[in-house]
Amino acid sequence: MPDRDAPSLPCSRCPPSQAFPGLGPSGNARDTFVFISSVSPMNQAASEIALPDADTPLHERLAQAIAAMIEDGRYKPGERLPTHRELARRAGVAIGTVTKAVDVLSNRGLVRGEVGRGTFINAIARPQRATQVDLTLNVPPLLIDEALFIAAAERSARKVLGVPSGGLYDLKGTLAQRTILAGWLGRTRLDADPAELMLCVGAQQAIHLSFADLKRHSRSIACEAATFSGAIAAAAHLDLAWQPVEHDGEGMLPDELDRVLEETGCRAIYATPVCQNPLGFEVGEARRRQIIQIAEKHDAYIVEDDIYGIYSVRGRPTYKELAPGRVYYLTSLSKCLTPLARVGVLVPPEDRLAPLLRALRAEVFGAPPTALELGCALIELGADVVAAQALRKEAGIRTAMASRILGLSSLPMPEGAPHLWLPMPAMDAERLARRSSEHGVRLTPPDATSVGAAQAGGVRLCILAPAERDDMERALKTVARLLADTEDETVV
Repeated sequence: MPDRDAPSLPCSRCPPSQAFPGLGPSGNARDTFVFISSVSPMNQAASEIALPDADTPLHERLAQAIAAMIEDGRYKPGERLPTHRELARRAGVAIGTVTKAVDVLSNRGLVRGEVGRGTFINAIARPQRATQVDLTLNVPPLLIDEALFIAAAERSARKVLGVPSGGLYDLKGTLAQRTILAGWLGRTRLDADPAELMLCVGAQQAIHLSFADLKRHSRSIACEAATFSGAIAAAAHLDLAWQPVEHDGEGMLPDELDRVLEETGCRAIYATPVCQNPLGFEVGEARRRQIIQIAEKHDAYIVEDDIYGIYSVRGRPTYKELAPGRVYYLTSLSKCLTPLARVGVLVPPEDRLAPLLRALRAEVFGAPPTALELGCALIELGADVVAAQALRKEAGIRTAMASRILGLSSLPMPEGAPHLWLPMPAMDAERLARRSSEHGVRLTPPDATSVGAAQAGGVRLCILAPAERDDMERALKTVARLLADTEDETVV
């Protein structure tokens, strides 16, 4: 058998570009520049293909390496890949391994084979730039490397095929899945045993399950004057009322919470202690301890929505750590990793786990194993660490941009947050939201987050929503212009 590094010889079955590497697809010398430059002796050392370290077959690792080179622009759309023999030489693998890797890339849509011409790079699909900038959706940009995401998807696909009964009877997720997610929680926000976890279809389901479980204990829920619209929707579906509590720059005022619980008989509290949605502040440890004391005094339970925990500056302890038997702790991968993995985690009081599992079974028989395995694979490959660092950095950059353009004198989380709140009278906020939409920028109006208190006037700007910073800058300048414009109608 000939050595794999031996030079290829022309043959009648080879197209001109493969039989004679100096010729392009047409066989003419004028087509040769890109091809020659990619294989010339001067560039061979620089163009060696390094395979990633991973517990995957060799051809998949090669496919991942080539995909990364496509993503980095070293292989550009429309260009032809080097021959299988040349790729084998650069990667130090057999030609058969290259053939399998190219098949993987073709199945992903990254390359295409053309009879008699070779293998060419396809254009990678990118989101089209929108004419309107939507700042109403609190969705982070996709910051995970494409090759890493594909590797996680392939890893999860292999694992999910081995999930017994398709995961239909693993109501709270398999032990392996819960162990991975418990480890992720422990590294970031909360030490939890895998047995304590329930895996849900995102944080929204975890909120709905928690509220439904608390309905036996309370017919209303206390929170700040403005709160997450998804929580408002869940409470409305369950016919639960809201009890707004006056707040300052650190959350609910303890004396006011004490008064509301005393006067209304409310025994449930909904709290987002990091990047409160929409108000944007973080609750410090001293205030958290005060809230816990008041909850214990009135035998109230807390639903702790820690979905923005990666942005915490003041750190722990969480409400759950302070009073584990009184707190329903929930979070999700969607805001800190990717919304493509719709995985929620709920850590309820220990004595409420069994009833909640029965409720979960009545709703959806557990979260889809495909989403769970994708989320777990991303964590195992370290994507959560990379994404969290990138999101915090991007949030810091965009928060500073917003402060500069809007002329904000102070911010509740100046180090960086996924959204900002511009307080103003409700009528002015509604007017600003309407006029911004007319000028191509959508803002969250106050009625979407208000629970009926006068203190809830303002608009929310989801500053991580636009994929491109220049779109964010354009939107901020539009809002700043409308805020400063007093000729047509007063905004503030």
